[in-house]
Amino acid sequence: MSYVGSMIIEMKDLKSRLKKGQRLLGLDLGSKTIGIALSDIQCSIASPMETLRRTKFTKDAERLLQIIKEQNVGGIILGLPINMDGTEGPRCQSTRQFAANMMKKTDIPFVLWDERLSTMAVTRTLLEADASRKRRRELVDKMAAAFILQGALDNLAQL
Repeated sequence: MSYVGSMIIEMKDLKSRLKKGQRLLGLDLGSKTIGIALSDIQCSIASPMETLRRTKFTKDAERLLQIIKEQNVGGIILGLPINMDGTEGPRCQSTRQFAANMMKKTDIPFVLWDERLSTMAVTRTLLEADASRKRRRELVDKMAAAFILQGALDNLAQL
């Protein structure tokens, strides 16, 4: 498929590109799963949606494109796993490559969002809620995506 016209933009540029009623999709990209969260139509509240078990990129992209269409998504917040010291490692490179591959399939803009500590914060919350190990494993990815998306939504509201 040829280049569709999607791009990585800054958060400050996202606000003007969103049309009334469009939602934002939050993604927490892991090596085995993709946590997916969705905003409300006012782009103020993030909700965990699902955890996609990764297979081949084409199949994963098909599911994401289906969600984008069904949920009227106007932008994607993709968690960028920056190291604690602020440097970018191999996981950032993998995330950027995923974004580049997705941008060939959609014209939805992407914002890369610093996701440091998101999984740790969600895991701590689940531990405090006394969730079993099995339940934590089921929830952590989509809740991390919601944590990432909520941080971006809070930032967007301040712009």
